[in-house]
Amino acid sequence: MPDTAVSVESLVKFFPPARTGWRAFLQPFEKPSIPALQDISFEVHEGEAVALLGANGAGKSTLLRILSTLLLPTSGQARVGGHDAAQSPREVRRNLGYHAGSDLGFYARLTGRENLFFFGRLNHVPAATARDRIAELAAQFELSTALDRQVRTLSSGTIQRLSLARALMHAPRVLLLDEPTRSLDAIAAASFRHFLKSEILQRGTTSLLFASHSLPEIELLAGRVAVLQQGRLLALGTPSALKQKTSSQSLEEAFFRLTGHSYDLLAGETHP
Repeated sequence: MPDTAVSVESLVKFFPPARTGWRAFLQPFEKPSIPALQDISFEVHEGEAVALLGANGAGKSTLLRILSTLLLPTSGQARVGGHDAAQSPREVRRNLGYHAGSDLGFYARLTGRENLFFFGRLNHVPAATARDRIAELAAQFELSTALDRQVRTLSSGTIQRLSLARALMHAPRVLLLDEPTRSLDAIAAASFRHFLKSEILQRGTTSLLFASHSLPEIELLAGRVAVLQQGRLLALGTPSALKQKTSSQSLEEAFFRLTGHSYDLLAGETHP
């Protein structure tokens, strides 16, 4: 059995309710009441790719943010590379590369090259290695013409590719990706999926946990799929096992059946 790269045990996360006006003053004293994650437990093994599948608000991004040390859980435990994300965040960050779909976090007045070099050095990549790594990733993500421009002048798709390159700068053991191809055009998205499949996952040393709404992308990359709904883990298994479990012809049909929706194969419509 391969080593465990990511471990989530009885993970719970509550957020305080949104308040306006005079209620905002009471908010710090109110008990949190909005469940984002409810008793989630699963593992990702070394070299494995697991996809998080669920509707908006299912808890996918919250789970990834806890694993990346950006959020603290209400209870339970999240481990990356054997280190607790809440107790040992520095060790966790050394082991992972994290890409958040909308929270890009670049320095807008620095160039793409300067940003990548800075984040590489922040992750203890030697200067010479960082320069070589930037050249490799720029070629992979077609960033060569954008590297020496300020980030504030780049398109959203280019910044997305830059963010993916940043996540890979220090060759992490674990990759956490939140909708990695969301802002990419069709060619760039296909190229990135091919890169993940052939250059990252095929080596068997890097684990991938990613959230996506693209079912073809999930079937191409993921060995197992974790289906989330309203913060709960409904099912975890290979795409074929989920289809067999629900007597479905496609992963899309299996997803709708698992989440309690009927699926009209002829009309292609869903009915709550």
